[in-house]
Amino acid sequence: MSNYYRVTTPVTGTDGKTRFRQIGVAFPQRDDAKSFMKIQLEALPLNGELVLFTPRNGEDDDVTE
Repeated sequence: MSNYYRVTTPVTGTDGKTRFRQIGVAFPQRDDAKSFMKIQLEALPLNGELVLFTPRNGEDDDVTE
């Protein structure tokens, strides 16, 4: 299991299909932490919606908190 989540926002393309653009990462906090998750955004979603996904295969290598 991964130790982070991909933070995405849904974007509707010109073809009408929804795609998820990655705009950050989220890290679960330790069990003794007062917060549940730390979210680091590289962009703000214009629609105000965030969707979290587990990383795709091979994506675990380059993400650090």
